[in-house]
Parts: sequence; structure tokens; C-alpha cells
Amino acid sequence: MENPAFGCFSRYSWLDFLFAVIGVCTFLFDIGSDVWLAKEFYQHGEFFWFAALLGFMLVSSAVVQMFSWFWIQYDSQLENYDFETACRRVILFGSPKRVRLTGFLHICQLGFLLRHISAVWLGFCVWWRGEKGSEYAVYLTHDLSMLRLIETFCESAPQLSLMIYIMLHNSQARTIQYVSAIASTTSIAWMVVDYHRSLRSFLPDKSKQGWLSSAVYFLWNLLLIAPRVVTVALFTSVLPCYIAAHFLCLWLAFVLWAWLQGTNFMDSPAGEWLYRATIGLIWYFSWFNVAEGKTRGRSIIYHTFALTDSGVLLFSWWWLRDLETTQSYTLLVLILVPLSYVMGLLVKTLYYCCFHPTLWQPVDSGKAPDDVPDGDAAFVQAVSSVPEFVNKRMAKHVSNFYSTRTLPTTKTNG
Repeated sequence: MENPAFGCFSRYSWLDFLFAVIGVCTFLFDIGSDVWLAKEFYQHGEFFWFAALLGFMLVSSAVVQMFSWFWIQYDSQLENYDFETACRRVILFGSPKRVRLTGFLHICQLGFLLRHISAVWLGFCVWWRGEKGSEYAVYLTHDLSMLRLIETFCESAPQLSLMIYIMLHNSQARTIQYVSAIASTTSIAWMVVDYHRSLRSFLPDKSKQGWLSSAVYFLWNLLLIAPRVVTVALFTSVLPCYIAAHFLCLWLAFVLWAWLQGTNFMDSPAGEWLYRATIGLIWYFSWFNVAEGKTRGRSIIYHTFALTDSGVLLFSWWWLRDLETTQSYTLLVLILVPLSYVMGLLVKTLYYCCFHPTLWQPVDSGKAPDDVPDGDAAFVQAVSSVPEFVNKRMAKHVSNFYSTRTLPTTKTNG
């Protein structure tokens, strides 16, 4: 029997299944383009670019596999947690023998792909065949959205900076480099929107994010992330030996900031430090809320720092650039990069003023709105009261992003 408390949340739909299939296709296309590009670098004797690209791929894969395995260990301790009942052919969970097989696949860097395949198959069983287990399919979908976001900022964003840098360094580009850049950009854009839509699935149906709202949300994130990626690439093109020091200094500061905010996303100290290290990497490229409470001040601090740091990187490039090779696009870069970031902040403000899902829904007189953006108020109900088969990891992130008075108060099965 399905968890009755789960009815308070979204059930698995054909749109969820479509997103899962597209996620698999995007993942495979991204991996394929990376392998193709690495082969091109190797065949042309560009071994440094080959090693850098391979390094991004391996580090990203290792981080994602660790998160996935940590979550499997946490989930195996839940009572009545049996995905095999919902779909016997899913090998991600189940008997101890299958758990050992899953561990071996994670060591072989295949755990993330396994989660994709499991989510698609289980979604097919639930949606097309009409089998029970909707809560399990949604559970896997929520985990995948977070893992895809981590993979995006661990690989796609740094790789996009690398591709732009190589184009600037060589003053030319091959077709595969354009393909890889497009794949990375598509991956970043898709995963940011997919993650946010997954977060909003924890809110009542009337607060779901529509396509217009999603498009605006995508736009302001793209306008903020793109100039950051470009300025990193520009700075690297003039001071390639200093970009590692720049990243390391900022990353350490961001990890410390995450620790000071008291993050509690993972269920073990080791897992939490892995999460904070990953947050430090995400913050290098984009804002990401990690703690409950009022975050407007933290957001202002972050964007002020990011704008200042990007300005320093851009000025360094302008001061040290090669006048002859950069003459054709210098003015364009100096105008578009700052303008894009400012426009991103303006579109973000516009989103919360005009396109936020809550604003499109009627609010009863005397009743509090469903959610306040960016965690301007705390959850009324603690995460511990969320039903057990609802993904508590994502519920914690919802508590960081939103304030809601409509989450269920049903007791957990534990």
C-alpha cells in the first residue's frame, strides 16, 4: 500500500517521466561530447588540454558517486524502505547482494548512470504500467535533480570556462569545441531549472512553477552564470598560472562560510564536509542558499562580492590583454559582461515581483502565502515531520529556499 501521507505531495506524472528521459539523454550527450573532445585533443597532440578535460570529468564523477553512495547508506537505514517491492528489476536498492553490486558500480563510476536508468525504469513501471510505487519514483527523481546540479557545477561550468579559454588562447575553434560548449551551456541551463522545479514539487499544487515562470527563472540564472564563466576564462587567458590560486582562495573562503552557516544537509560529519566543499565550488560560479532563516542579507553579500571579484578579473584581462589579438572583441566584452550580470539581477528582481508562482495564485483573505522566496522566513513545520517516503534531503533544501505553512504534519513511519 502506498504511503497515505504521500498524497500531500506531487505524484509521479508523465511530465516527471519525460524529464527523467530527457535527463538521461542530456547526461549521455554531455558524456559523449566530452569523450569526443578529449579524443580530439589527444589526437592533435594537445595533451595539456586533454589532461585538464579528463581531470574535470574524473573529479566531477568521483564527487557525484560519493554523494550517491552516502545517500544509499542513509536510505538503507530507513524503516520500510524497500524499492524492490515497487519495482523488482531496479537494482539500486534491495537485498544486501544488490547493495554490494551497487557499491561496486559506484567504484566503477557507474552509480550516477545506474540512478538514471533506475529512475526511468521505475517511472515507466509507475506511469505507463500503472504499478504502485509513485512515492519511490518521485524519491529517485528528487535525488537525481540534486546530483545533476552537483555534476553541472563540478564539470559543466568549469569545462565551459576551459573551452572559452582554449578558444581565446588559440584565436580559433574546431567544431567539436563549439559542440562541447553548447552541451555544457545546455546542461547548466537545464539542470538549474530542473532542480528548482523539483524543489517546488514539495509545495502545494497551487504553487507549482509554470512554463513562463520557469523561462524567466532560467533567464536570470543564465544572465548571472554566463558572465561569471566568461570572466574566469578571460582572466585565465592572461594569467593562467594564477587561476588555480584564485579558485583555491575563494573556495576555502566559501567552505568556511558554509560551515559558519551551520549546514545540515547530510546525515554524517564526513558527508556534511563533502557537501560544504561542493557548495564552495557552486558558489564560485553561482549563488545557492544552504541555510534556513533570512537570506536576503547573505544574498546581497554574495552578489556584491561576486560582482566585485568578476570586475577585478575583467579589469586584469583588459590591462594585460594582447592588444592585437583582442582588438576585435574587447569593447564588446567590456560592455556585455557587466551588462549581463546587472540584467541578471534585474530579471531576478522582476521574477520575484511579477513571475513568482505564488503571485499567479489567489490568496485567501487573512491566510499566509504559501511561500516566501529565498527563505525569508523559517519553516513552520520541522523537516522531521515530513513523511518518511518523502525525500528529506530535498525537504531540507526546501526549508532553505521557502517558508511554507502548508506542509503536512503527518507523523513519520519511524
